[in-house]
Amino acid sequence: MNTNHDFMDHWLTIDSIQNKIKKELENVLQAEYSLSLKEFYVLYYLSKAPDKKLRLQQLQEMIGLSQSALSRLVGNMEANSCGALEKHVCTDDRRGSYTRLTDLGEKKLQRSLVSFREILKSYLSTVNVEGLMKQLIEEL
Repeated sequence: MNTNHDFMDHWLTIDSIQNKIKKELENVLQAEYSLSLKEFYVLYYLSKAPDKKLRLQQLQEMIGLSQSALSRLVGNMEANSCGALEKHVCTDDRRGSYTRLTDLGEKKLQRSLVSFREILKSYLSTVNVEGLMKQLIEEL
């Protein structure tokens, strides 16, 4: 039986790097843009969608939140205090509702993408992620 578990060390290193980056992203997004990482992802996915709108169920699958958690998150982002999203009722199925990215939400996303890129660049420039992934794959 092979007891060499180097693959776990490489996996844990990658996991640790990702966790550090997520924590830094969360801190900067919250401090500079009043956004959580999940809210940032909502803005990003909506910016890529046709007409910058998605059904809540689609967003739920993309973001990985429960239906109630996503409804709360989107509701807060649709509130007048934030204004990054606006709610739309589906015309062909009144039970379905969409949320759409507003101009304010788009501007918030574009500004926060600059910080997002800077953080990724600063962390990933110090680590050979490609090498770690290659070693992990070889050891599996």
